[in-house]
Amino acid sequence: MSLHADVSATFSADGAESFHVDAEFEVERGESLVILGASGSGKTLLLETVAGFHPHEGPVTLDGERVDDTPSEQRGFGFVFQDYALFPHMTVEENVEFGSRYHNDTREATGLLSELGVGGLTKRYPPTLSGGEKQRVALARALAIRPEVMLLDEPLAALDVPTRQALRDDLADVLADVTAVYVTHNRTTARALADRIAVMNDGKVVQVGSPEDIFERPESPLVARFTGANVVDLHEAPSIRAALDDASGVVAIRPEAMGIADDGDVRGTVERVVREDATNRVTVAVDDTTVDVFADHATVGDEVWLTFPESVHVCQAHAPSSPA
Repeated sequence: MSLHADVSATFSADGAESFHVDAEFEVERGESLVILGASGSGKTLLLETVAGFHPHEGPVTLDGERVDDTPSEQRGFGFVFQDYALFPHMTVEENVEFGSRYHNDTREATGLLSELGVGGLTKRYPPTLSGGEKQRVALARALAIRPEVMLLDEPLAALDVPTRQALRDDLADVLADVTAVYVTHNRTTARALADRIAVMNDGKVVQVGSPEDIFERPESPLVARFTGANVVDLHEAPSIRAALDDASGVVAIRPEAMGIADDGDVRGTVERVVREDATNRVTVAVDDTTVDVFADHATVGDEVWLTFPESVHVCQAHAPSSPA
């Protein structure tokens, strides 16, 4: 079942400036599309709008059939909320069976819970569950209605790192053959789960492509920065420009494509060293800019040589003009 959405909606809260979402995306049958963006970019509002939780303009279609006038519970979507949204007064089994009130053909709760590794929790109540257990129950509830499309709103955001990693692996298996839209701000999760990624900013989708497209060939400095690349205005970094054969404009260089060596392309000074899992993210000052590189060893104040890849991606052909 393919999903296409081209929606526009305005949201406002008491005393707050209104926020407008105007976005289009398409998901093919069996594909996982990850909507990636910073907090406040409109990801959750877009997902909720497509689900039918908010009034909107523009079509939402499943295999070409419009469903935007259909009540949310009848659109054929399974929705997994960031905060789980389990009913505390119902048992786990009753939560999973809740969709049977609106759908005739539902999956059997105990079997589905067993598939997700929480088969022993059927008679427990949500307040007694861990975060990971709640998330598996929420996933089971969404799957129980045999949804045409799964919509998932940052379901791993509130979990500790080991639980998040375990559930991410489980989700990769669950979503392998499911049409799904998954919202997250986490780059690692996006790369792990996405067939394609849609980057969102200020209520709009600003780039759509494969994970390789998004991370290796960002179309703008905004996308490059958000995906973790160094964004270098070569006008401010003549040493790097020379190392790149006098390239011009604004380029995106991934930290993992660079290195620190005994001899290299450009000399710089280590400004910061931050431990990240099994390595260090090292910030090095070069000319009037800084770049990040991964390295096993570095000390603040060291003069180091940086190596650069043979080619880099130009994400803006001309550097922005300096203010007068």
